[in-house]
Parts: sequence; structure tokens; C-alpha cells
Amino acid sequence: MSYLRADKRGGGTKPSLFLKHRRSLFLSSPQTSVFLFSLVFSFRRRAKGGDLQQSVAFKNHAFSKCAMVFLRGVSALSRLRSRLNQQSSLCDSVRWLQTQSSSDLDLHSQLKELIPEQQERLKKLKSEHGKVQLGNITVDMVLGGMRGMTGLLWETSLLDPEEGIRFRGLSIPECQKLLPAAKPDGEPLPEGLLWLLLTGKVPSKAQVDALSQELRGRAVVPDYVFKAIDALPVSAHPMTQFGTGVMALQVQSEFQKAYEKGIPKSKYWEPTYEDALSLIARVPLVASYVYQRIYKDGKFIAVDNSLDYGGNFSQMLGFNCPQMQELMRLYITIHSDHEGGNVSAHTGHLVGSALSDPYLCFAAALNGLAGPLHGLANQEVLLWIKSVVDECGENISKEQLKDYVWKTLNGGKVVPGFGHGVLRKTDPRYTCQREFALKHLPEDPLFQLVSKLYEVVPPILTELGKVKNPWPNVDAHSGVLLNHFGLTEARYYTVLFGVSRSIGICSQLIWDRALGLPLERPKSVTTDWLENYCNKAKAT
Repeated sequence: MSYLRADKRGGGTKPSLFLKHRRSLFLSSPQTSVFLFSLVFSFRRRAKGGDLQQSVAFKNHAFSKCAMVFLRGVSALSRLRSRLNQQSSLCDSVRWLQTQSSSDLDLHSQLKELIPEQQERLKKLKSEHGKVQLGNITVDMVLGGMRGMTGLLWETSLLDPEEGIRFRGLSIPECQKLLPAAKPDGEPLPEGLLWLLLTGKVPSKAQVDALSQELRGRAVVPDYVFKAIDALPVSAHPMTQFGTGVMALQVQSEFQKAYEKGIPKSKYWEPTYEDALSLIARVPLVASYVYQRIYKDGKFIAVDNSLDYGGNFSQMLGFNCPQMQELMRLYITIHSDHEGGNVSAHTGHLVGSALSDPYLCFAAALNGLAGPLHGLANQEVLLWIKSVVDECGENISKEQLKDYVWKTLNGGKVVPGFGHGVLRKTDPRYTCQREFALKHLPEDPLFQLVSKLYEVVPPILTELGKVKNPWPNVDAHSGVLLNHFGLTEARYYTVLFGVSRSIGICSQLIWDRALGLPLERPKSVTTDWLENYCNKAKAT
């Protein structure tokens, strides 16, 4: 006889403790009840397999005693609930607090409350200030990649030429101080930054933990995604394999399904939210599979439910070192977003303006990120640094380093990792990585070389007079940190960048749909048109 249905006592049967209290159990704690019943069913299955004695022995097991204590507590809670029900006003307050607490921990609910207010702000801005000019467009801007041209709405971050990036108004040092961490004085959790980008509010540790749990629950990748990657040669670039996996994930797009069913525009943001969070949750699995396939034994490492987003990604790559997990949290956080004008962010926004779903948008963004002038820079930095070591040794003097830098520049090449299209000072993303290195790997030879480059390169670039920003950027340091902890495959580094950038791009896509931003369609002109326009302007 099943232990779930009855206990055998002295030749008769009595209702099981679990069955007897099943109603109060579910009323008081549905989640815990599911857990306990699943354990009971596991013993039931073992009994059906023939080990009845072991099933009966279950009730004498230490867990059984714990379960009974729990159920007695449930019974007491149930009685207390009955008494509270007699005091309607108090009960209503309790229910409100429970609902409020649940809502506070739910990112979707928080976002849903914020959207109407932001919609009104945008509507008012357009009606009252729609004709206000933001600046003049010059021929240099048109021919120079639209640099300095204000033309995009990007809510999640803003890049200041002097201060660097601010995530919803917070600098990187402020994010390190305010966002929850996995341990005291640790690096910020990427889930915390995701919450900040979407809501504009610094989350509590409980909110971050709830979001982390939600992302783990969404981290399920169908087998056909891995088969799509396996159809490519192992020699294919990691970004090619990563992008292929993301495109294969698109089959599960909730936005596409909802759009085909005729969802109203006012609700576009909701399936976009579902796709965005699922995409953010799944890309580490796809990225780690690519790494294992190319560089290791191809073994897939599953999600660890005890770890956060960054810690899990580090472990799935095969790195269990706590310091590497901390580095991954920092890396993902500082690489997640850099306002909307860079190639990958702009691409994601542009494709999204056509109402393409987040999977299609992010896959397109990855193709932009794979370009040598964007995401491949961190790969090129480490290769260049290693070429310095190969030719001059690890203990190269500053004078020798100056000669090597001049040799690089005189050869018509650039020193990778220095300069930026917008920034005019040292990238704060470089600075926080340098601080991480000083704390965790001060004696690393490549880090010491990077430190020398920090002193040597800017004066040389300033002497040339052709560079607006001679200071190091984020790419000048990240490769050295990853290399120190064993992730030495520089060709893979852009994939890490891609995983990070999913947070910023997907966050903005949700707001794009929530605010009803239109199809992007700037005006283009020909060289003839520019010449004629300039000649007419000169004549007048």
C-alpha cells in the first residue's frame, strides 16, 4: 500500500499525515508542499520497483520527522489563519502586504507601473518641445560616420566625453558601491544592473535574488540550437557559431507569435519583455557551448541553481575559481551597455524599429560586434601585447617599449586599446579593471606590461597630434585579466562581449516597444547633392 495514501498501523490503515493535512499544506505554502510531495512520490516509485521495506522505512527517516514537525507547524498556521479571517481589516492588511511584497520582487510588475509615466513624459516632450533644435549637422558629420550627431533616444545609459558611461545616471564606481554583490565588497551582480537599466532604480538584494532565480528558470536551450551550431565547422569563428545559435533560438520568439495573432501596439512590450529576458538567460548557455566545442572536450556544463548569472557563466566555461567568477560579474556589468550610438547597440535598435523580435535584433547586433573596429578590439589588444613579449621579453624597459610603439605606428598600424570615438579621458571601464588587477593579480607580467603602456603610449599619441583621445579604453585591459585566470583563447573574447551586451540591447528594446518608438528612417544624400548644396550655401 502506498505510503502517500495510508500508513499501516497494527493491521489497519489510517490516513497519511501528508494526505490528512494536504489542504492546510497547500493553503499555507504551495511551493514547499510541492517539494515535500515530490519527495514522497520518489519513495513511492521506489516501492513500486520492489523495495517496499525501504519505502516503509521512510517514515522512520530523519526527513520524515522533519516533515512531521513542518506539518504540525502548518496546522498551527492554518488555525492562526482562521483566527485572522475573523478580523477582516487585519486580514486585508496582511493580504495587501503579501501582494505588495510579491510585486516588489517582480521585475515585470515594477516595469508595468513605470511605463505609463514614461509614456506621458515622452508625449509631453514631443507636444511641447517637438520643434526645438538639438544642433546643426555638418558635412563632416555626414562623411565622418555621424559622429557627434544627436539622433537616437536611448534610455538605459548616457556616455559623457569627460566622465564616461553612466547607467541610468550612475557612474561605474557608484554602481560598484550601490548594486548588490555576491559577497561583501564584491563586484556588482549583472542581474542588479539589468534591474537598474530597466527600472532606473537600484534594486535590493532580495529583488536581485528573485531576478537571478527567474533567469535560471528561463535558461533552457532546445537541442536543435546545439545541432545548428554543430552543423558548422569547428574552425568557424566563435562569433559565427554564437550568432548561429542565437538565430536558432528565434524559433521560440513570443513576440513573433503574439504579433501574428494581432496583439495591439499597446501590449508590444510584454512579449518583447518575455523574449528579452529569455534571451539574456539563454545566451550564456549558447556561448559556453561554443567555447567547450571549439577549445575543450565538447562537454556541456549545466546551470548551477546556487550561482548567479556571472558565476554560472564562469562555471559553464569551466572556471570554478571564485576570483574568475568575480571577474566575470565585473566584466559583464561594465560591458553591458554604452549608450545607443555604437555599432552593436544601434544595430539592435535599428532592426528592432522594424518590429523584428529581440532574437533577430540581437543576432544582427552580434554581426556588428564581430567587426574588427568594434568587438574584435579586445582580441587584437592581447595579441599585440603578446607580440611585444615575443619580440622584447616580459621584462621590457619603458625605453624599449617606446621604440616598439613607434615601430608599430611608423608601420602604418595603430596601437590597439587606446583612443575612443566619444571619450576624451581614460575610460572608467579601464580604470575599474586596473583596480581589480591591483587587488587580485598585481604581480602578473602582462598586467605590469599594460601598466607600462598606460605611461608610455598616451604621450606618444599626443605627440603625433592626430588623436583626439590618447588614453586607454576598456579593451586595453580585459584580455590580460581573462588570460591570467586561464581563458587564454583571444579569438573567443568577443563572444564574452556579446553575452554582456545582451543586457543593454534587450533592456532598450523593451523600452522601444513600451514607448512606441517608430521605424528608424534617416535621410541619405549623394556626393553630388552635398557638392551642390555646399556651392549654393557658399554663393549666398
